[in-house]
Amino acid sequence: MQKDVGKAALALLAQVDTPEGLRQLNPEQLPAVAEAVRDFLVASVARTGGHLAAGLGVVELTVALHYVFNTPEDRLIWDVGHQGYPHKILTGRRERMLSLRQKDGLSGFPKRDESEYDAFGAGHSSTSVSAALGMAVAARAQGIDREHIAVIGDGALSAGMAFEALNHAGAIDSDLLVILNDNDMSISRPVGAVSNYLARVLSSRFYNRVREGSKNVLDRLPGMKDLAHRWEEHMKGMLMPSTLFEELGFTYIGPIDGHDLPLLVSTLENMRAMDGPRFLHVVTQKGRGYAPAEGDPCVYHGVTPFNISSGKMDGKSGGRTYTQVFSDWICDLGEQDERVMAITPAMCEGSGLVEFARRFPGRYHDVGIAEQHAVTFAAGLACEGVKPVVAIYSTFLQRAYDQLIHDVALQNLDVTFAVDRAGEVGADGATHAGMFDLSYARCVPNMAVLAPADEAECRALLQTAWEHRGPTLVRYPRGAGMGAEPAAGLETLPWGKGEVRREGSGIAILSFGTLLDRALALGEALGATVANMRFVKPLDEELLRRLARDHGFLVTLEESVVAGGAGAGVGEYLAAQGIDVPLLHFGLPDRYIEQATQEEQLEDAGLSVVQMLEAVRRHLPPDMVVATG
Repeated sequence: MQKDVGKAALALLAQVDTPEGLRQLNPEQLPAVAEAVRDFLVASVARTGGHLAAGLGVVELTVALHYVFNTPEDRLIWDVGHQGYPHKILTGRRERMLSLRQKDGLSGFPKRDESEYDAFGAGHSSTSVSAALGMAVAARAQGIDREHIAVIGDGALSAGMAFEALNHAGAIDSDLLVILNDNDMSISRPVGAVSNYLARVLSSRFYNRVREGSKNVLDRLPGMKDLAHRWEEHMKGMLMPSTLFEELGFTYIGPIDGHDLPLLVSTLENMRAMDGPRFLHVVTQKGRGYAPAEGDPCVYHGVTPFNISSGKMDGKSGGRTYTQVFSDWICDLGEQDERVMAITPAMCEGSGLVEFARRFPGRYHDVGIAEQHAVTFAAGLACEGVKPVVAIYSTFLQRAYDQLIHDVALQNLDVTFAVDRAGEVGADGATHAGMFDLSYARCVPNMAVLAPADEAECRALLQTAWEHRGPTLVRYPRGAGMGAEPAAGLETLPWGKGEVRREGSGIAILSFGTLLDRALALGEALGATVANMRFVKPLDEELLRRLARDHGFLVTLEESVVAGGAGAGVGEYLAAQGIDVPLLHFGLPDRYIEQATQEEQLEDAGLSVVQMLEAVRRHLPPDMVVATG
């Protein structure tokens, strides 16, 4: 890191290892701190990979926040967490940044048990205002005088949850500061000298004293209060952005340049002195200060390790990913059937819809960070004969569970859910793991749940689900699979039917999803039968009865929580049929598994072949003899 950052910058960062040190500096020294943080951030993420562009955009804002506010006593809540790396660097974790997103290392997101400066854990977006408001109300109830600051991005502000919190905060006149980090120019006008000047004026103590004093005087004069208010709003409306936030009860300041440290510091100091709900709008540049990230902030949002000089990222090993399989399938389907529409909640690249959006722009809908709306929007499309496909991560579909049940499944609407990132996801850790989808979808009436074992089966089951009339969910993991090349056409597989992949005796292993390779290795070691079940719901009951009849011990395997999952469905069916056979479930345990490689996470869950082999042998009936390979 020395050659990439430099001795002077490292020496300066050593002085500001915590915000207490930062607050000892003169304001004139802060730009040098920001430059050092930015250099360190680029050098660090170049070695570990992670989220880069968002953090680069908030370096000055992070420095200003920790300089002005008394963190951690003042509560600073970062939304999502992608923008939180500079915060980690300035809060005592700089020397651990090379462990970022690795097993037993720093989380890629704010995490309460990692640092007292992480006031609230964040992996999903749009939670910061709600959390900060809860903390503010709790502090007021306990008579504690502290500040509560929520930093939310313009993308996260598109979620209804954020506006629900803003509405509540304004209604109860909470002591809360919300900072909008607008890095896409999507809701702001260009920033310039006039806007910056107005921000200084409107946030100044003098302006607010005059404003409040004028109110007190004019309140006593008949008819003058409404006139003064209309005049003030008219003048501000001529020169400032929308008064939406003021209508919600906030004192709105901005937009201001989020890279102007003196302006940020003075504005934050002025706003700290105010009471009630306040809203500061700052405009930043995603990827600021690193040319490749400035040029393509989307690509540099999340990166693998890269060369700082060229910006070239390390190549990813492995074959075709499941996301690419989905992308190819839906593009081929789009060519043949005009009814298909693709919907994603702000995950175009991650869900594999870039090519579909390019080729079929009229049938592609990115609804923003609004998972609930995405699902009910799809339901509305399905009511009118369109065939929607909702491409969504497993962990994000959780946010639309009521809509999944009430708006889609209850009405038995023809919506296909292509659920990416099912199972463990590696470096993103517990916040993004798709641990629960088999359990939360299997219990919903009318919902079919499909779990392909490899890439070829993934494409075929996506088509099978799409042709089925009714709500269906196809779940597949992050990354590449076993290397099974998908067929070029739009073939389907028999509905509700699994297959036996290995004939054996004594033990039958029922595999649901992409751990089939481990099931086959386990079956080889035990001389067991191995079935690729494919369908979690409906179960292949005929195959299940035969396996139970011909084997003295059954094992289920899934990359989802055991509680309520596919194995639980097997147990429920056998019990309902009065079939008494020993049954052992393998899956994810009843706890969260933190960031590591996917292989390390599966081992943590007890799902390596060696671990499962030992467990099977421990649970076998005493009179059962199996292979010892």
